[in-house]
Amino acid sequence: MQGSNGPGRRGAWGVVAVVLLIGVHLLRGGTDALRADGPPQPLAAAAPDTAGAVPAAVPDAAPGPLPASPPVRVRVPALRVDAPVARVGLDADGWIEAPPPRERALAGWFTGAVTPGERGTAVVVGHVDTPEGRGVFYDLGALAKGRQVEIARADGRTAVFTVYGIELVPKDGFPAARVYGSTGLPELRLITCGGPYAPDGGYAGNVVVSARLTAVRSR
Repeated sequence: MQGSNGPGRRGAWGVVAVVLLIGVHLLRGGTDALRADGPPQPLAAAAPDTAGAVPAAVPDAAPGPLPASPPVRVRVPALRVDAPVARVGLDADGWIEAPPPRERALAGWFTGAVTPGERGTAVVVGHVDTPEGRGVFYDLGALAKGRQVEIARADGRTAVFTVYGIELVPKDGFPAARVYGSTGLPELRLITCGGPYAPDGGYAGNVVVSARLTAVRSR
């Protein structure tokens, strides 16, 4: 399943299969000083509706899917995040790569998924913390439903996504089919580490933000 299709061309179930094989052990490293208090964690009420209902936080009118174009920046205004986006794939051990450990202000777009704004589920990852301090997605767990995530694309468009779910999921037994499966619409997942931290095993879970394309504008 690795590398047979280029960026933006892997189907949703191809992404699911890869994640099921590699897990979501994606972000390691950090500082014990930061972990004494820990990053904010999502509230149970912020989790996405799993019953298939249209998310209340998402407007009824939404644009259609965009053509493929790689992301260049991710912005989360509510968290004051404005970061460049690099391409990440799989490392030598078969895990989703994270940005370099000392690049705490850099996010990574997983090239095994679609580009943000295409039909399907795009995936952007980032560190929660690094040896240098707080990572780009340190506050991700504090995000609220209805907030926006902006992805600036190489084609000059900005894809605007509205958040409809924030949840903490375990790395063991990660619900890949639910998180990565296509809804038939352009969606985005932001992912970082979360949950309890153990020095010998790292963070026990992942914070996952689910968002849907609701606007497109020229950069």
